[in-house]
Amino acid sequence: MARQPNRKTDPTAAADAAATTPGTAGAPPSGGSPRDRIVDALMALAAERDWDEIEIRHIAERAGVSLSEFRDAFPSKGAVLGGLARRIDKIVLDGASDDLADEGARERVFDVMMRRLDAMAPYREALRRIAPAMRRDPLSLAAMNQLASNSMRFMLASAGVDTSDQLGPVKVQGAVLVWARVLDTWLHDDDPGLARTMATLDRELARGGRFLQGLGDLCRVTAPFRAFFDRAARSGRDFRERRRAPRDEEDYPGDEAGAAAI
Repeated sequence: MARQPNRKTDPTAAADAAATTPGTAGAPPSGGSPRDRIVDALMALAAERDWDEIEIRHIAERAGVSLSEFRDAFPSKGAVLGGLARRIDKIVLDGASDDLADEGARERVFDVMMRRLDAMAPYREALRRIAPAMRRDPLSLAAMNQLASNSMRFMLASAGVDTSDQLGPVKVQGAVLVWARVLDTWLHDDDPGLARTMATLDRELARGGRFLQGLGDLCRVTAPFRAFFDRAARSGRDFRERRRAPRDEEDYPGDEAGAAAI
């Protein structure tokens, strides 16, 4: 197992935060922007009842906003989960530091993902109830994958992992898969130290690292062949464009000749 970086959040601190986070109790959120109150309200409701039983009007009532204000903030109930994801992203990114700058990429990603789980701790019961509903709906799964991709792109950037190269999309989607498996373990890991969760994260990062290394080797080996076919494809396109190019002006009748032919 890789060395576990020092985490900035005590495992028990997240549990304490859950008791004080606005919106996690039954009372309407008392402060913040309408967007924040709506996010808090949805997560409070999701901790109390099944996802399919929650309607937009319920969220608006709990948040203390009108349906018009809700519509200005979010287009749907599912979009509110995007608001939560952006909130978590901001917490993690604001908490970034250079403490692990000398560590390997695996350790840095481990730290970022564990800090993300710490930030999500106040909402764990709600997420535990939401997850089954998401898995039953293919459209929701696709939307959640896109949402997770956006978040993981920034999480990898925070860990110093480049996603702008040719393997960037693979790295992002790989991080999404790692996150999904870790999240599933975390939702059912009642150990305050999150031993099972950390073991899953460490194992999945190791597996992902081996896959990326193999894929990188394959890309390097096949680079000359891909370059050859790229050149051949460009030559073919250039040839077709030349064939389709208009003939010289003298090959066509002038304006006067054209007018006379009408």
